Amino acid sequence: MAENTQADVKKLSFEGAIEELESIVKRLEDGKVPLEESVAIYERGEALKRRCEELLRQAEARVDKITTDASGQASGTEPLDVQ
Repeated sequence: MAENTQADVKKLSFEGAIEELESIVKRLEDGKVPLEESVAIYERGEALKRRCEELLRQAEARVDKITTDASGQASGTEPLDVQ
């Protein structure tokens, strides 16, 4: 997959990535896409899946951060370093 395509996927919101992924799944399930294009959009779908998983992990970590402080009480939020 080309670098610019990967960079493009990295810029997508969760909603944008999942919407495009659903479109790719539908096209592949319909079975009307030529083989070369099927391979290309499958690879794009894999990148979109990874992006969605990454964004979900970040959201989950942020929620954990909010709900788990020293006393077990929610006390607000602080910046989360997810790297």
